[in-house]
Amino acid sequence: MVKFGLQFKATLENVTNVRPLGDDFRWFLKLKCGNCGEIPDKWQYVTLVESVPLKGGRGSASMVQKCKLCGRENSIDILGDTITPYNADDNERFKTMVQFECRGLEPVDFQPQAGFAAEGAESGTKFPEINLQENDWTDYDEKVSESVGIYEVTHKFIKC
Repeated sequence: MVKFGLQFKATLENVTNVRPLGDDFRWFLKLKCGNCGEIPDKWQYVTLVESVPLKGGRGSASMVQKCKLCGRENSIDILGDTITPYNADDNERFKTMVQFECRGLEPVDFQPQAGFAAEGAESGTKFPEINLQENDWTDYDEKVSESVGIYEVTHKFIKC
């Protein structure tokens, strides 16, 4: 089993506590088979609420899949206690937002989509419906009469 950390980086404007919202948040990933190196074209997602038993009674994982090329069964599990918000103090620096425990798979790409939330840095205003699919998001915080935004979202994976 290998643990991979998804590191998140963005430029924050007047917001903090950027995080995935809820256990049903979908982490959209591209996964490489560790046996044959196959990377499917389609995005696959994993969530905390989905759990699939592993063969041989070895526990469970967020997703179990069989490689279409080599037929090997691989799995990935979200380590829920590693989910960490991205804060104003982390602005423009890579920070590990979540870790995945992988058996036979390696995450190679991440596509942020809907389901993120954040708060106004000064006002605490809740922004619960953030979609980062375009790698940018903007809104207006009426409490403090300021624009808010998340810009230039990027990521990388590291071995933990």
